[in-house]
Order: sequence, then structure tokens, then C-alpha cells
Amino acid sequence: MSKQLVIIPTYNEIENIQAIIEAVLHLPEKFHILVVDDHSPDGTSSVVQTLMNKVFTDQLFLLQREKKKGLGTAYIDGFKWALANGYDFIFEMDADFSHSPDDLSLLLNVLKGEEGQVAIGSRYVKGVNVVNWPMKRILMSWFASKYVKFITGLPINDATAGFVGFRKEVLQKINLDKVKFIGYAFQIEMKFKAYKLGFNVVEIPVIFTDRRKGKSKMNGSIIWEAIFGVLKLKVKSIFGKIQ
Repeated sequence: MSKQLVIIPTYNEIENIQAIIEAVLHLPEKFHILVVDDHSPDGTSSVVQTLMNKVFTDQLFLLQREKKKGLGTAYIDGFKWALANGYDFIFEMDADFSHSPDDLSLLLNVLKGEEGQVAIGSRYVKGVNVVNWPMKRILMSWFASKYVKFITGLPINDATAGFVGFRKEVLQKINLDKVKFIGYAFQIEMKFKAYKLGFNVVEIPVIFTDRRKGKSKMNGSIIWEAIFGVLKLKVKSIFGKIQ
């Protein structure tokens, strides 16, 4: 029987964490969850620990880090944990319900079939499927994906998407120690490397809904990292340095 793990990075998500855990772990596919918490001062990890000990004793796990290190490194630590613990399908997902837990089933079906080794919950594969974002942010995100496609040649409409599933073989082939970006650029880098290594990347249309509780972690430095990170990835690929 296959094992599937959802990695949820957290920093101050106490308003959302219990609800998202319950929603995912009650799905019929029997997902497991690894919460990677960056020492949230609001007590997020304490809520997770309580659920681990009293409710979801064999489906929920917690990786506590000493400080806030960024989204990319949280996922890298989570990927390494997943591979070490024998998971076949590994997923990235936000804690704030911007990604619908029900859509995990769609991504898992892609990975279990012969269609693709990477499955993306895409906001832009069929128009623009974003709810509650201001127009400025929609345009910024949409143009960012167009920019990535133009610079890299990556045949993906939503390169910055953070709702992604991988077969374990993809993460085993990518040199995780050489993934350096932490924000939007991290998401682009993982997709770009998977594509360059010959894996089939499939986009599934989903509806993205902006968070209703808690605060966004988006900031200007993350955006600039993506802009310049894309150029760096392209140059490295020209010289055959993508792993």
C-alpha cells in the first residue's frame, strides 16, 4: 500500500492549524501530515503536539525548527524526512486553506497514474482561478508565471504555485542540498529542476482562495528573489549545472 505525506510549513498559524489538519486527515485516501514549524511564538506547535498525542497518533508528525528559516528550507527538511520515512507521494500545502484539502485527491490520482511524476494545483491553467485577492496581486502573480515561462521555457502556467505533489523518485533525483531559494523562487526552482531532469509535470486546475485568518508571509524580498532567481536558473541550465 502506498504512503502519502502532506508537508505543511507553519509560522504563526494557530488560527488555522487544527482545522487544516483535521480536514486533511479525514480524507478517505489516508494522508499523513508533517508540520514543519519555525518556532512560532503564537503556540502553533503546541496545538500540533496535542493533536499528535491525543487524536492523530499515527498520522500526524511535527518537525520543530529553532527559528524562522524560510519556506524553501522548511520544505527541503520535510522532503528529507519524507524520504527517510518511506513515503511514496509527497505534497506541499499551505496551512491557511488557500489550497483546498479536497484537491489533494486530484493531485494524488495524477501521481498514481502514468500521467505525471509532478502534479501542480494550478491557478492559471484555465483562466485565472483566484478568489479574494486584490487585482494588483493577481496581476503580479500572473505576470510572474508568464515571465518564468518566457525566460526559462518551462511549459507551466503556474510556476510559482505552492500546491504541488511529487513522486518520491523526483525528490530522490533532485539534489536537495543544492536547492537554495526560499520563497517564490524555491517553487520555480523545484519545478524547473524536475522538468530538466526529464520528469513529466502536469497541471490540474484548482481554485485558490486567499486566507481568511492569520497574516500573509509575502514580502518584497521574496518577489525580488524570484525575479533574479529565474535568470540564475536559466544561466545554470545553459552550462549544465541543474541537478
